[in-house]
Amino acid sequence: MKKFVNKKYNKNEPWFNWLTRELNSYEAFQDFASGKNPEDVAEDFISNNRLVISEVFENFDEEDKDTLDQFLKLTECELHVFRILEKQIASRNKIRFVDFKKRKKLKS
Repeated sequence: MKKFVNKKYNKNEPWFNWLTRELNSYEAFQDFASGKNPEDVAEDFISNNRLVISEVFENFDEEDKDTLDQFLKLTECELHVFRILEKQIASRNKIRFVDFKKRKKLKS
């Protein structure tokens, strides 16, 4: 896996460490609050970091491509986990619990 050189960043930092660090520090929630959708936020992130990203691609090799593929799979898996959790929470909120112990006795 190639490492890249940039004055702003550690010259021996692998690109995926840089990407993870930058994404984690990116203020995406401010963009969401202003009405932007996730795709637009991603485009803004790419635009704001285009120079470093272009530097990464200059030396992108097969190992980097494999790493990117693994990141894509992991991200897709995480998305599915979050969607499953979201569905479980939604269905849990729809369930009505009946307390059979407090059932009224019928008079004959």
